[in-house]
Amino acid sequence: MDVAAALDHLAPRLSPTATKALNARRLSGGASLETWAFELDDGTPLILRRRPAGAAMRETALPLTSEAALIRAAGAAGAPTADVVRVCDGADALGEAYVMRRLEGETLGRRIVRDEAFASVRPGLARRCGEVLARIHAVPTADLPPLAASDALGELARYETIYRQLDAPRPILEAAFRWLEAVAPSPPERPVLVHGDFRNGNLMVHPDQGLVGVLDWELAHLGDPAEDLGWICVNSWRFGEWRRPVGGFGDYADLLAGYGAAVSLERLRFWQALGSLKWGVMCLMMYQSFATGQDRSIERAMIGRRTSEAEIDLVKLMETA
Repeated sequence: MDVAAALDHLAPRLSPTATKALNARRLSGGASLETWAFELDDGTPLILRRRPAGAAMRETALPLTSEAALIRAAGAAGAPTADVVRVCDGADALGEAYVMRRLEGETLGRRIVRDEAFASVRPGLARRCGEVLARIHAVPTADLPPLAASDALGELARYETIYRQLDAPRPILEAAFRWLEAVAPSPPERPVLVHGDFRNGNLMVHPDQGLVGVLDWELAHLGDPAEDLGWICVNSWRFGEWRRPVGGFGDYADLLAGYGAAVSLERLRFWQALGSLKWGVMCLMMYQSFATGQDRSIERAMIGRRTSEAEIDLVKLMETA
C-alpha cells in the first residue's frame, strides 16, 4: 500500500467525521524521514511524519514514538506544539510514523527576519522564545521516554571525535576545541529536557500570532538548559541579520528575560560558541561527503563551503572572550 492509499484507509481513525484523505503530497527535505501534508474530507489539515521501513536512522535521532511523546509532553507543559492525533501501528501500513495537526505559519528563517508581514511580531519573538524554552525545560523528566544525556564536555568530546575522523585539520577549529575545553561549565545540577535544535528555521511563526509551534524534536535529550538558549543565538540561524543575536530577530536580554530562570549570559555564550563549532564540523562533514563522492548533491557542496562562516564566528567569539 502506498502512502496516499494508507492515509485514505486511516482517515476514519484520524477524525470521526472523515471518510478519506485528500491531496497527500510529500514536502521537501528529509533523507531518512519523510513529511507529508494532507487534508481529510471533513476539512482537517494534517501532517504525517514517517520513517519508512529500512530507512537509515541518525545515531542521535529518537524513535518517532518517543518524538510524539515529547511533543505531547511539551504541549501539556504549555509550549506551542502541534497536536499529535495518532501514533501509527503496524496495521496502518505506514511504517514508523505519527500524524499531527498542521499548523499555519512560516518556517523559512529568511522570511521571518526580513519580510514586512512579520514586522509586528518580530520585536516580541526573542522574549517569547525564552518563555517557550522555560516551558519545555520544565517538563517533568520522570514522565519522558528514555533519552540520552549530555553535558558540555561530553558534547565537545563527541564532536572532536567526529572532527578527527574527518582528517581535515582546520587551525581555527583546533583552537576552538582547546579554548572551549578550558572554559566549559560544570554540568547542571538538574538536567532538563533539551529540544536540541531550537532555532529559527524550526519554529513556526504566524504573522499575527507570533510563535505558534516548535518543530523537529528528533534531537531532544537531557542536558543543560543553556544549550537550547545558546543554539538559537548561533550566527548561522540569523539569516544575515547578524546584529540581532537571537535568531536574527532579537537580543540576549529579551531571550533571558522571557526565560526567567537564572542562566548567565556567559553560560549562554559558551553554548553559542560550542554551537558554532558543532555547525562548523557538520559543514565539514558535508564537504567531505561531496569531495569523496559519497554524496555528489550540490546541497552538500554548498553547505560544506559554510565551514568558513562558522570559523569567522568562532574567531569573533574567542576574541570577545
